[in-house]
Amino acid sequence: MAGTGPEHRGLAKAKGYIQIDQELCKGCGVCIFFCPKECITTSTKLNAAGYLPATYSTDSECTGCAVCALVCPEVAIEVYRA
Repeated sequence: MAGTGPEHRGLAKAKGYIQIDQELCKGCGVCIFFCPKECITTSTKLNAAGYLPATYSTDSECTGCAVCALVCPEVAIEVYRA
């Protein structure tokens, strides 16, 4: 069906996405601070270690720039480019 994709509804198509290992993340917030598109927030659920880990917003405009993964001290972020 033509004209029904996200780019036709005024929504930007994400160029990438990330996955954050919730159990490795210690919730330091460095990735949240450095994300240029504000795609990462703090979770409301504790992980097994008692931290509030970072979480990826799936409706964001991630560019796949990998800045978050580069600054993560726990190496808890994997970046995928579309």
